[in-house]
Amino acid sequence: MSASRRRRPTGTLPRPFAVLFALALTGATGVAVSLLPARATLQPADPPPPAARPSPSPSPTPPPVPGGYVGFVDTAADPGFDLPADSRRTGVRWYALGHLVAGPDGCGVRWAGRLDFGHDPVANKIGRLRARGGDAGLVFGGPDGREAAATCTRPGALAAAYRRAVGAFDAAYIDFDLRSDAALDPRSGAGEATVLRRARAIRALQQERRLRVGFTLPLKPYGLAARDVETLRLTRRAGADVSGVNLLAEIEPQSAPEGRMQRLAEALRAARTQLAEVYGPAEPDDAWRRMAVTCVLSGPDDLSEGDARKLTAFAARYGVPWLSARGAEPAPEAARVLHGFSA
Repeated sequence: MSASRRRRPTGTLPRPFAVLFALALTGATGVAVSLLPARATLQPADPPPPAARPSPSPSPTPPPVPGGYVGFVDTAADPGFDLPADSRRTGVRWYALGHLVAGPDGCGVRWAGRLDFGHDPVANKIGRLRARGGDAGLVFGGPDGREAAATCTRPGALAAAYRRAVGAFDAAYIDFDLRSDAALDPRSGAGEATVLRRARAIRALQQERRLRVGFTLPLKPYGLAARDVETLRLTRRAGADVSGVNLLAEIEPQSAPEGRMQRLAEALRAARTQLAEVYGPAEPDDAWRRMAVTCVLSGPDDLSEGDARKLTAFAARYGVPWLSARGAEPAPEAARVLHGFSA
């Protein structure tokens, strides 16, 4: 039998019909696609995730930004502080480590102005803290020493000093403690120059890497001091993104007149209004999310368990992302309440 007379396999369409079937199927598919909602075509499909490499003991991912309760450590005053051990004991995941201030040359920063990065025993344990799923931010400035922006008048050198510190610890968050240096008042010529130098250095770093920046400022009964509001305004105008303002709130002693925690709440509301005016948030609650509250205690009894519960309830209600404490250690009962805070 010739090849032209061989039988086609069962189920195979004659060639003309196969062509017509293919054309019909193509047309039907086009109609079906045209009937999909238009919104679906505007959302690009997510790329497939990279293949995961097997790891016998994966490390927990550190939290991207401070949240909950943030432990503060003055590394020069407490060189024996063990970050991973404290995290294991208390459940705290975020810490703020101070203070990085200007060194002898004015344009470098060191721990307490004297210890280079590799010689601080507390900061050297950041890696072990991250292995437990925690992280630590760096605090520039503070009550002792000078913030480098006030002593280094060379913009490139100032940015290099910040960059070196951030890079040494691969920091995702840094804070500038600006509470006590009168030379930083932006209402004077020298103070304004200092604020702008710092802001431009921050902006340069934020253009190079993802970096959250906060400012620590004292809370007054009426909110923020005028110089601090102007510092925030100038910094924002210079292009630096300050994502949070840590308010140092001195807690009145128990012997103070009745209503001490209510007065704290009123001061926080006043600060919120000021921040809203500086940043012009799209929603009224945005300013609360830019605030953190650090209780400054003269003694452990300044903050009772009941006070701590009022504070954490207030913060949770308004969306304040984190709380902290400085000065005296809170009493154990109050500390447990603060450590359990979750924004």
